[in-house]
Parts: sequence; structure tokens; C-alpha cells
Amino acid sequence: MNEPYAPPTAPLVVLHLDAQLLVVDKPTGLLSVPGKGPQLADCLLARLEVAYPGTLLVHRLDRDTSGVMVFARTRAAQRHLGLQFERRHLSKGYVARVFGRMDAEEGVIDFPLAADWPNRPKQRVDVDRGRPARTRWRVRERGAGETRVELLPETGRSHQLRVHMAEIGHPILGDPLYAEGPARAAPRLMLHSERLNLRHPEGGAVMQFEAACPF
Repeated sequence: MNEPYAPPTAPLVVLHLDAQLLVVDKPTGLLSVPGKGPQLADCLLARLEVAYPGTLLVHRLDRDTSGVMVFARTRAAQRHLGLQFERRHLSKGYVARVFGRMDAEEGVIDFPLAADWPNRPKQRVDVDRGRPARTRWRVRERGAGETRVELLPETGRSHQLRVHMAEIGHPILGDPLYAEGPARAAPRLMLHSERLNLRHPEGGAVMQFEAACPF
């Protein structure tokens, strides 16, 4: 991170709490887990460990992505949820504002991704050595020079949605890594985890969690 880390200070929004699960609406600008160095120690996991001792990490969202994020409250729940992510037994829905007008109503992006080692933490499309990555998208609304889209990742690669949208010529507005020029000029990364569907670790009931998009 080149700019100083100044995480938000507003109280956390808890969407669901029980003996197994803790679901929160992560704010933009807050790391999911600690970064390298004491200046990056403040993060969502650390704050939750104070408020709810024993909170366990299941997955991550990028620092500047907001929205639904689930944590486990027991080791058994952590294993159960981890397997759901690994085996793609859950579904996630994001909303984004992207640069330019997307003419089609929906589509699929299927580009394998790999780490861009000289430019870490960036990722890049790598047809030869990349890991499979697939994103479905559909248009929600078109505006002046931009499009609001729903993004439905079928895999969970690092920066997947950001790289995929940039690769097809519609970078997510405000993206400091993959957008350029006017597409970068937004007050935040316009990407929000709107919905998460999963099975409860105890009993297997299907649950859906939602967080209203703030932009």
C-alpha cells in the first residue's frame, strides 16, 4: 500500500450472530486480516476478536471491497464453512459500477489468473499457467459512461472480479490497481459483496445474508 492506512472508525454492522456464525457488513477501507507491520495491525478480524473472542477467519475481502463477510465461532464451523468455499457449495453475489457502457445484457468471463510477480499484489490473465477463474455478469442499469452490474463469481481467485472486468475493457470504477485515467477517479473501489448464500454448519439449513449496496 503506497498511501497511509487510515481505516474507518464507524461501529461494525453485525448482520447475523449465533453460536456458530458471525456475519458482518465489512466497510470499505478496512483490511480483513492484519497486514505486514504494526501500522497495518488494525483489521476486521482483530476488531471482531475483541468484541467476540474466539472469532475465526473463513475467507477474505479486499481492503477496499465492502459487504457481506462470514466468520466462524468454533473450529468445527470454520472447517465446515471452509469446505463450502473450497467445494463451491455456496454462492456469492456482488454489485459493481464499471467504466463504460456494456451493450450485452449478460455474459461469462472465463480467463485463468496468476500472480503478477513483478507487480505484486496484482494478478494477471495467464492462459498457460493461470488457475481457472470464471465470472458470470449481468447488467442492472446503464448510466452516463458507466454500467452497474451484478457479478457472480464461480471461483474465488484473488482479485478475480477486478481483473476480469478490466480485461474485458470495463474496469471497476475507483480501482487503484486495474483502472486507469477517468476510470480510477472515484471516491472508493465501487465493488460490494451484496449477498452470500451458505449452509449453516449445524443442521445444514440454507441461509442467505445481504448487505445493502452503499453506492
